[in-house]
Amino acid sequence: MLQTAFLAALCVFICLGGNWLWGQTMIERPLVVGTIMGLIMGDMRTGILIGASLEAIFMGAVDIGGALSAEPVTATVLATTFAITLGVNTKAALALAVPIGVFAAFILMFMKNVVMNIFAPLVDKVASDDNSKGLTRLHFGMWFLNYFIFSLVTFFAVLAGARPVQQLVAKIPANLMAGLAATGGLLPAVGFAILMRMLWSKQLSPYYFLGFILAAYMNLPSVAVAAVGIIIVVIQWIRDKQIMDIENKQKEMVAMPHNENQTKSTETAAEQEEEDFFS
Repeated sequence: MLQTAFLAALCVFICLGGNWLWGQTMIERPLVVGTIMGLIMGDMRTGILIGASLEAIFMGAVDIGGALSAEPVTATVLATTFAITLGVNTKAALALAVPIGVFAAFILMFMKNVVMNIFAPLVDKVASDDNSKGLTRLHFGMWFLNYFIFSLVTFFAVLAGARPVQQLVAKIPANLMAGLAATGGLLPAVGFAILMRMLWSKQLSPYYFLGFILAAYMNLPSVAVAAVGIIIVVIQWIRDKQIMDIENKQKEMVAMPHNENQTKSTETAAEQEEEDFFS
């Protein structure tokens, strides 16, 4: 279990800390984290399933300012670890992942807004001294310290929490476990509902209902629905490009008489000047 805890903490450190190391690489998304953790644990299928489900849940979660709605990396790593090592049902693991993500967000906010602010005077001093090398070392040192301490939360959660979670799972009645599984199945729908509330518009509604009809009534798989969506996007792009070309040609045609008149006026003025000069 010590090795599992170390690998889980390493996954959190790489996916969460490395996400902003070279720009936003998006490796902190649950789908990527679940795949990496599943690969580490030797069960990529479970990791992909949990990651894809949590991606649908956290897709509509928006962070505003310094406030974090949820921290998906820790939630995905712990849900995948518990599902693989303890044999927890995938949907039940999803139900456990949401409160874990909310709790981890509070810890991450504390690290960023309280612990890291301790180094603010030192950063100001190094910057005022025009010490670029020292500022670079301090930047990466604070980055390492922040995410290293945060990854220890996952390490101790897996190390000390595996047995209590296993005992808790063993004591959960079958009816309650079925309820957790049903709740986990509903969570992706909640995530998509939050996302649609932000993105919904009258112009996009036909595409939504088209996808619903293709999936619900025509029983097309998600890959086929995605392929139809890609085709629609390509057709829309071609149509928009044609419209832009027509508008540009119309603008050129409108501008041509104006340019010709301006040229004629310039030539007339030059001729008049020449006549006045010789007269």
